[in-house]
Amino acid sequence: MDITRIKIFDTTLRDGEQTPGVCLEAGEKLEIAQALAKLKVDVIEAGFPIASPGDFAAVSMVAANIQGPTIAALARANKKDIDSARQALEKAESARIHTFIATSDIHLEHKLKMSRGQVLAQAQDAVRYARQFVSDVEFSAEDASRSDWDFLCQVYRAAIAAGATTINVPDTVGYTSPGEFGALIAYLRENVVNINQAVISVHCHDDLGLAVANSLAAVANGATQVECTINGLGERAGNAAMEELVMALNTRREYYRAATGIDTKQIYRASRLVSTLTGIILPPNKAVVGDNAFAHESGIHQHGIMNHALTYEIMQPESIGISHNTIVLGKHSGRHAFEERLKQLGHELDSQTVNNLFGQFKELADRKKMVFDRDIEALVNVKKTEAPEWYRLVYHTVVSSNKTAATASVQLSSGDKVIEEASCGDGPVDAIFKALEKAVGLSIDLKDYQLKAVTAGEDALGEATVRIERDGRTFSGRGLSTDVIEASAKAYLNAINKMLAVCGCSPAGHKEGVV
Repeated sequence: MDITRIKIFDTTLRDGEQTPGVCLEAGEKLEIAQALAKLKVDVIEAGFPIASPGDFAAVSMVAANIQGPTIAALARANKKDIDSARQALEKAESARIHTFIATSDIHLEHKLKMSRGQVLAQAQDAVRYARQFVSDVEFSAEDASRSDWDFLCQVYRAAIAAGATTINVPDTVGYTSPGEFGALIAYLRENVVNINQAVISVHCHDDLGLAVANSLAAVANGATQVECTINGLGERAGNAAMEELVMALNTRREYYRAATGIDTKQIYRASRLVSTLTGIILPPNKAVVGDNAFAHESGIHQHGIMNHALTYEIMQPESIGISHNTIVLGKHSGRHAFEERLKQLGHELDSQTVNNLFGQFKELADRKKMVFDRDIEALVNVKKTEAPEWYRLVYHTVVSSNKTAATASVQLSSGDKVIEEASCGDGPVDAIFKALEKAVGLSIDLKDYQLKAVTAGEDALGEATVRIERDGRTFSGRGLSTDVIEASAKAYLNAINKMLAVCGCSPAGHKEGVV
């Protein structure tokens, strides 16, 4: 049986970062890029360099430090954007310029104010210009799924003639359906005369919940590259989820007669890393990587699983990197055992980081009878979200009842200063958040707050996630503790410290109201 190799083009760092509320720093983008390289994705779209100096710097950092995957940079179909992209990609081992222009009549009339002939010429000029700098050029016809099919054929034919090595067919607004989209790919294969000179790629959005289904329909009809993001992040409802696409092709290999080069055992770790760094918590029923993806509550299902896993499990948890290690660490476990477990979980960390994590592990082990792999993963991921501790929580006290307003007091340290404040609130979490705001002297807009247990049991580790906004910028924070109020306070303070780090101001300056 012939198996078609499908390229995975990951755009978590570009389209994924456009998720409302997500703002990744350059170092966080590099960490995600390193995880993507371990996954063995074929292409990493590192960003849109012309968008901002920060985006340019992040693309340059990824290009200079990541080997293996091709590094792509997005550019509109004009020389200024393309010049910025090529400059950002200068140090890439393998570089791709990805240029685009809209082709649907609704975009031409209401956004571009251009004729079809003008779009056709600009697309061809952009590809030809980009091809002067790199041998790998991708061209996208934005809103292809709502474009006239014959005009699409003209544009793609011209782009390939100008030197495009990949032509991308985006369902930009998540409008199409599987049968319709598959037919479009088949039509392009039949009617673009030079189509064999380029890779056919697809980029589907999830506005109607069909991004993965549409992508798979495209593969079934001849597409050989799929653009996607970890956890399905992206504009509006997001993009096709990489983990779902890859595992669908992996699980139904004989049906699709297609396969990727992804190391599936890295999927779970990459998913959790992206969730941590973006502050976007996965719903428990999320396909493949959600907490319930391999959980079985029905008695009939449990009985079937015990007799033979394939009765109700079409994938093995181990296939995506979920450990079923039965050895549980506790307060008597030593550093060597802890370090070995980190390595088994796929974490290659320097000695200092391991020492810091071991100290946190020992503190946790004093509070919990048993420390599970999920607890260790949570410690590692929260460690990665740490910011310079301009403010550190020394202690907190909360008094709350159903008859009176909750009150909270906090003590923070900042350099050699100690700050104490107290506040009332609508519940213990609101009270402690207000006390922290008073202590740092800032008015903060809380956009989101979530709390969940990392594992089961009365002594489970609580993981809090917050997103705050200041001057139009969003910052996420995470905190861990067996005390959920403490976890919440740590998460809030983590977000505040991140905000201060980005502002570049001293805590004292903020206390005086200088932002």
